[in-house]
Amino acid sequence: MENSPEITTDAALLRPEGVSSLALGQLASLTGGQLLPGLQGTGDAAELRVSGVSIDSRAIRPGDLYAALPGARFHGADFADGARKSGAVAVLTDPDGARILGEQAALPVIVVEDPRAQLGAVARTVYGSQPQDGTGLGLFGVTGTNGKTTTTYFVNSILRALGETTGLIGTIEILADDQKIPSKLTTPEASTVHALLAVMRESGMTAASMEVSSHAIEFDRVAGVRYDVAGFTNLTQDHLDLHGTMQAYFDVKARLFTPERTGRAVVVVADDDDEWGIAMARHARAQLGADNVDVFAMRGGVVADREGGPQRRGADWTLHSMTRRGIGHAFELVHRDGRSLRVSTGLPGEFNVANAALATLMVLASGVDLDLLQRVLDEHDPLTTDVPGRMQLIGTEPTAVVDFAHNPDALARALAAVDPPEGNGRVILVFGATGDRDKTKRPLMGEIAAREADVVIISDDDPHGEDPAAIRAEVAAGAHALIESGRARAAEVHEISPRAVAIRSAVRMAGRGDSVIVAGRGHETVQEIAGVDHPLDDRAELRAALEDMQEGRWEHQ
Repeated sequence: MENSPEITTDAALLRPEGVSSLALGQLASLTGGQLLPGLQGTGDAAELRVSGVSIDSRAIRPGDLYAALPGARFHGADFADGARKSGAVAVLTDPDGARILGEQAALPVIVVEDPRAQLGAVARTVYGSQPQDGTGLGLFGVTGTNGKTTTTYFVNSILRALGETTGLIGTIEILADDQKIPSKLTTPEASTVHALLAVMRESGMTAASMEVSSHAIEFDRVAGVRYDVAGFTNLTQDHLDLHGTMQAYFDVKARLFTPERTGRAVVVVADDDDEWGIAMARHARAQLGADNVDVFAMRGGVVADREGGPQRRGADWTLHSMTRRGIGHAFELVHRDGRSLRVSTGLPGEFNVANAALATLMVLASGVDLDLLQRVLDEHDPLTTDVPGRMQLIGTEPTAVVDFAHNPDALARALAAVDPPEGNGRVILVFGATGDRDKTKRPLMGEIAAREADVVIISDDDPHGEDPAAIRAEVAAGAHALIESGRARAAEVHEISPRAVAIRSAVRMAGRGDSVIVAGRGHETVQEIAGVDHPLDDRAELRAALEDMQEGRWEHQ
């Protein structure tokens, strides 16, 4: 766009240019915090102008408010002097941070009990990221355990086909139209999120989609953000190292579906036994009003009320006439009033049918005309877009796929998606489990692997600070227990490390009619072992192994 800011490749430095500075006293009032003058004097402090916000003292620009937040090992207040030297005009912190800064703090300080919770509102106000005059981005947020990334890519693809200029904030990357910015967090910190939204708006973008993880909600990374439409994919076991229980995990996700966070919602319910999908549908309808929530049922259609019989209103949309189309599916979405949409996706697996349906219905819920949406789906096939590391097809004969599946439900779905038709081939799986994360899911994933795959190769994911061999043993215990019970499909379980060797071993074992799936890391390009990052891209390793096989560097069965 002419006269738009150049988009940098460093997300931490993304800033809009058209920021009108605000008085520090105004921000103190916004937060309800106490303004301490520092060495500036009370009157001067309130009139200081703030033009940016950052929690990273190394990314401070002149005119910034430095948000000094408590951390696991250090307090942000410990780095306030570096922020001051880089041009910070004031500090936002908590009482502990104020004590660290002391009575002779060089900069004025706004003291609040929970500065992280206030950061979103402050950044939104400073950057003007979501103006009230209707000129903001159309904003779509997707939460759930599995499918967030794929669904946001689907939403982005449909919007582009509709002629929108789009942005995307997610696990793999941040997209600002055609500009790509590497992403380290599923959702960046609130100060960066609001700066990104402001840059996108200033750069001429009209809509954006975001992944909204439970971590993002729990740690206020989306504080101050309000979505036009929020979508829910599913809830299965993951992140219990943070949340403790499934109910607590659900409660965090449910915070997205409130009037403060979103205007409309679309909720996927897998079937009439989907406890968490049904609970989210009920919660969203109660919070937003039934007319502002579309419930999509993959199977069944009754949204049960656990407090006393079925609700009078069941699912709004249901799945009809699903058929295979290549490795993907064609299907129809039918509304209870008789309206319908014909949809197809080229990505394999019924879970991608759910993701495609969710994306389609989210765009429809934003106000797009149904006939226009149908025309775009027919003419542009936007739901066959490539999603890096998500059921990404690397080769055929054997079918070779890389997927991010790193929890029990996602692994089971991915294995079902690559199962050769009519039992004409084997499923060969390479996977592992992440270190320093929920240990309870490791034997569960081993059990699922032995139940759904013919050959199980257990290797290393990202061990982080744990012993890789110990992690492999916990996963293998689940696989071997199922085999000993006589209920396993797998005839072979191998432990092979390093992972690149495991991938090559899988390809060596494969016949042309088999499927090789490398699960757990998806798009990731480094593997962390004992604090050291080692280059490793499952897609590149699998592609290289297939090329060696095809060029006859080893005998292929």
